[in-house]
Amino acid sequence: MPSHLSADRPAAQPPGRGSVDALISQTRRLKGDMNAVRQDAHSGDGTDPQERWQRALYDLALHQLEDLDAHLAQLREGPPGPEPADGEPADEEPADESLLSRVGSAEWNLLTDEASWSGELYRILGRAPTAPPLTLDELPSVVLEEDRPRLTAMVTDCLVDAKPIDGEFRIVRPDGEVRTVHMMGEPVLDADGSTASMWAVLRDVSALRRSQQAVSETRDSLRRRRQRPRTEQRVAVESREAVLPPWRGSLRLPSQGPGTLDLAAHYLPASVDAAAGGDWYDALELTDGDTLLSVGDLTGHGPAAASHMAALLGAVRGMAMAGTRPGQLLALLNQMLDATVQPTLGSALCCRYRPATRTLVWAQAGHPAPLLFRDGTGRRLDPPDGVPLGAAPGVSYGQAEETLQVGDLLVLHTDGLVPQRGGATATPRLLDLAPRLAGARTAQDCVRAVVEEFGTGEREDDACVLAAKVTS
Repeated sequence: MPSHLSADRPAAQPPGRGSVDALISQTRRLKGDMNAVRQDAHSGDGTDPQERWQRALYDLALHQLEDLDAHLAQLREGPPGPEPADGEPADEEPADESLLSRVGSAEWNLLTDEASWSGELYRILGRAPTAPPLTLDELPSVVLEEDRPRLTAMVTDCLVDAKPIDGEFRIVRPDGEVRTVHMMGEPVLDADGSTASMWAVLRDVSALRRSQQAVSETRDSLRRRRQRPRTEQRVAVESREAVLPPWRGSLRLPSQGPGTLDLAAHYLPASVDAAAGGDWYDALELTDGDTLLSVGDLTGHGPAAASHMAALLGAVRGMAMAGTRPGQLLALLNQMLDATVQPTLGSALCCRYRPATRTLVWAQAGHPAPLLFRDGTGRRLDPPDGVPLGAAPGVSYGQAEETLQVGDLLVLHTDGLVPQRGGATATPRLLDLAPRLAGARTAQDCVRAVVEEFGTGEREDDACVLAAKVTS
């Protein structure tokens, strides 16, 4: 197609052949290096989102380099030759899809309503070279229906307001394949300044847009994968905080009468990067005046563990309010876990304190026994029989009783206070705190001492501690 002069600037002069050859050589060396790096990056199985994102970026960069190489080659070859004569075979369709982004050109004469297309444009639109070129009125017929208003607006702005065309639309080839075309063009003005014709270059950018879409999708997938742990952590934390006792600081139960317990508790999150687990603590005044104390731990982390913990804690409270004794309560919890769709293992400690006699009735399901501190020394209460929750169906749980005295301190905890390497437990270190706990005035002071002892160490799991001090 002959070159044109626009109304305000002369046609650009082509660069020297030597400089284009140098650019082509540089581009092809970079293509080779990029392809080698891309091959190394494709060594994985493609299941990791970060690896897929990196691979998509390498593919996009390679597509752009192939595009640049093809365009520089066209620049070196010069303007396209004359259109093929009727009946004369056109060049074969390029086998390499990267060449499909080669540029075609067109001119539409507004005075004669004639159109002139380059051979490349026929290939881009998939039309036979013997077919007449489409006029501006006919061009929308090959454009995807939802993109036609965009093409119409661009052409109208160019012809009426002399605005340059620079936009994309999708075309449907005769074989049904949809491709994305980038069109750039300008009006050509006659001597009196009116629009005489419009010229444009059209480029098939389908492969480039597919590569960009792949980069976008893999980036979004990687972002969702990185965001998921934070979202799950937030949901788990919110679920746990919604069901754990709302009191902060010290609590006194029962609220009136003899045998009052001064209570305090604390939740310690895992010190490594892990979602919240299923640990809980609870203290509740029952309808008959007794006080329920419980701690427990369900396996797993994240929203599922928090949801199971919430359901289990609700069941504990409901059965305790109904008067169920600790041993029977744990047996029913075990039966409930065994009947769930997704079986869960856990441990629990359930205590019922009778203030009138200062009697503690308790049962355990594979859980550390309560620690009793009296007169500056501490000991572990002898545990009754009890297997972890969900470990075996139809088992029974024993009960034990302990009479408390004014000034006694009970410490209940879950087993996440210390790492479980080598079977280590928190019990020896807690018992070593006896002299310090003996000087504590309140349950809150006792909990603070425990947190200072265990709060700074590395824990692989979250943990709870509950202190109950007999004050009267």
